[in-house]
Amino acid sequence: MFWRIVGACFTFGMLVTSGVMAADGPILLGAVYNLSGPQAAFDQPSSRGAELALARANAEGGVLGRKVELVIADPESSLERAAAATSELIEAHPSVSALLGLSDTDMVLAAAPVAADHRLVFVTSGATSPKLTAQVPKHLLLACFGDNVQAAAAAEYAYHDLAARTVSILYNSATTYTTLLQEYFRARFEELGGKVVAARSYGATADQDTALAGFPAADVVFLSAQQPAEAAAGIAGLRQAGIEVPILGGDGFDSEDEWSKHPDLSDVYFTTHVWLAPDNPDPVVGAFDDAYRRAYGRRAPDGFAALGYDAVGVLLAAIEAGGSAEPDHVLATLAQLEDYRGVTGTISYEGDSRIPKKSVTIIEVRSGTTAFVKQLMPERVPAP
Repeated sequence: MFWRIVGACFTFGMLVTSGVMAADGPILLGAVYNLSGPQAAFDQPSSRGAELALARANAEGGVLGRKVELVIADPESSLERAAAATSELIEAHPSVSALLGLSDTDMVLAAAPVAADHRLVFVTSGATSPKLTAQVPKHLLLACFGDNVQAAAAAEYAYHDLAARTVSILYNSATTYTTLLQEYFRARFEELGGKVVAARSYGATADQDTALAGFPAADVVFLSAQQPAEAAAGIAGLRQAGIEVPILGGDGFDSEDEWSKHPDLSDVYFTTHVWLAPDNPDPVVGAFDDAYRRAYGRRAPDGFAALGYDAVGVLLAAIEAGGSAEPDHVLATLAQLEDYRGVTGTISYEGDSRIPKKSVTIIEVRSGTTAFVKQLMPERVPAP
């Protein structure tokens, strides 16, 4: 098992480390992140964001007068290893107060029940299935919006802003995320009055060429891909097949540097969690963007980095508000959290919902570079 314990501080803006220690010892958070394998495209940035949030907390004096440490376990992008890695983390660190991490629905469905069995809350930083909180009752919360929200935003943008009335759908049928995302998009697009010309699936990137053969024309294409590289390959295939219409996708398109490898790709749009760039006027976003670049060698953050930061943030806010790092207190306080100002938006868990209501950001890819388009809250959202 790969372990990494994070307790040192980076500089955050003008903040410096304070050497926080207390008689009770550090507060320990556990994180399950794929630092290797295909899922690392999302989980490495997210883990860096989580580490940055921890560093800032320690630089400001810790939480409840105690230093905070993060123990990271790596399932190596193996669904079979996800549950075992979570179990091993908890057994090796029985004083852990809560768990966080992962950006894939199927991985969370393997890991979060293990945390629940140990009466520990699990905050997923990036898994967006709105069915998750019913599948793992009580102990699972999302730091991100649900797929039904981002899919509805994509459908409304296609219908209203791109004036699309027909769509062809291409999706990866091998994962829950990509399957649900296209279902929610279809439901909202048809509700608006649009027509789905065709929906074709593929089981792996190698199968995309088969699905693209004779791909039907429409006003737009909705591509539901799991990974940025997979999305880029699918878009390239669509363009080579003569499909020149706008292509839309979800946050599986979000990447630190994938699009820079494809300067020939344009007229691509995707939904994600936040626009991270120097021209974002939000001071919270600007401070995070600057701190991340300083900490990680000028590397630009993406939405998943911000989600990792916010996942740690909401947990520390709950510990502070509840005055305790005991797991039961953390869970009870977190479920009542209101108006936490994160990088990806304001996070509240209203009523019995453990999915925050958050706006969606639309990004455009132009000649291999990303540009902000708009931020919106969908008018209507399909049921989970």
